Amino acid sequence: MSFEIQELPDIIRVIVLLNLKQGILVQRPFLKKHIDKVCAGYACIEMVDLDRALDEMATEGLISLKQEGTIEPTEEGARLSREWQSLLLKKEPILEIVAGLTDGSITGLVVILSAFIANLAVSTAAFAAFLTLAAVAITNFSSFLLGGITEDLADMITLQNLMNYSLGDILDKRERNKSLLLVEQLFLVLHKEISRSNLQAAIICSATTLLAGAMPIATFLTVPKPFGIILSLGIVASIVGIFLVRYRAKKTKVHWRISLLETIAIVVIAVVASLIIGHVKA
Repeated sequence: MSFEIQELPDIIRVIVLLNLKQGILVQRPFLKKHIDKVCAGYACIEMVDLDRALDEMATEGLISLKQEGTIEPTEEGARLSREWQSLLLKKEPILEIVAGLTDGSITGLVVILSAFIANLAVSTAAFAAFLTLAAVAITNFSSFLLGGITEDLADMITLQNLMNYSLGDILDKRERNKSLLLVEQLFLVLHKEISRSNLQAAIICSATTLLAGAMPIATFLTVPKPFGIILSLGIVASIVGIFLVRYRAKKTKVHWRISLLETIAIVVIAVVASLIIGHVKA
């Protein structure tokens, strides 16, 4: 299956892949009903169009057509389904988890070192930690909710324009009009899904920020000295060195050593800069 959308079956394949999951059988009428729902009352496609797309997908090894009329994705089809869902529906939380772990770890580390250097009382340090963590979490929530929606919708518009450009080369006027209408209606549905996905991303990012920052801070405040700061710094190192680095390396397909060096450099620079700024203000 080509990434470029050139014909009506290509659009139908994308919609079908968005609704397939490995190990789950789907009926043809279900897919037709879902496409009709995407069309929002317009007669976008006929059953023959869906059958044509499904036959091509079966030929390409993306799905298996059962005798009872059910459809099951193959391993390759399931993989492509996950890729299209990640691209169009933003189903995989990558940036939000990375941002949450990074911001939470840096915030926790800055609060711990500041409280330790200034020898703050537990109540004062707890109040400062609550305000700092809450401010960072709220900022991340608003940034992902508003900035994410804006960026994702801009990407959707660009992708839709590219698809429309490719579909404009279809010689059959009737099929071309059906293709353009189906793409338009599909992206109207995707715009609603994008808003929902960005709300989820904002919640995930803010929650990850709070957890990554609260755990080492709570350890520092509750465990007696000097074990408190040793354990809290160990927790920060674990979050950064294991969870954050491993997650980044896995998702970006970059060697973990490179991700480790990048992450340590960013965390060190951010923490030192924060401590310097705090010292100057004091």
